[in-house]
Amino acid sequence: MSPELYNIFYESHRGSWAILIILFLVSYFLIKAGKGKAGKILHMIVRLFFVIMLITGAGMLVYWQFAFLFIVKGVLAIVLIYAMEMLLTRTSKGTIGQQARIYWIVFITCLVLVALIGYNVISF
Repeated sequence: MSPELYNIFYESHRGSWAILIILFLVSYFLIKAGKGKAGKILHMIVRLFFVIMLITGAGMLVYWQFAFLFIVKGVLAIVLIYAMEMLLTRTSKGTIGQQARIYWIVFITCLVLVALIGYNVISF
């Protein structure tokens, strides 16, 4: 893979993370406020960014020849996506209940770890 292609993946991945987190939070609070239609539209856009993030992340993983640290980051990112999806879906259906706290803890923990690994604060 050429460095130019890697740079495209990297910039797309980095930008999609920032937009994804903002859209997720806006969608969550719209759903909580009872604005179901707007929340559902944003939820669909969030899912699009999930796909963009996964594709660009996989491209960078190939570029780095499946380094262990980036595999760990990828697994944490998938867990983060799961937590975001469960928070949005179960909140919109009204079935989140006591599990909301657990999903928020998983969300925040994975988000912090993924960001720290992404910015090379954590490395091993």
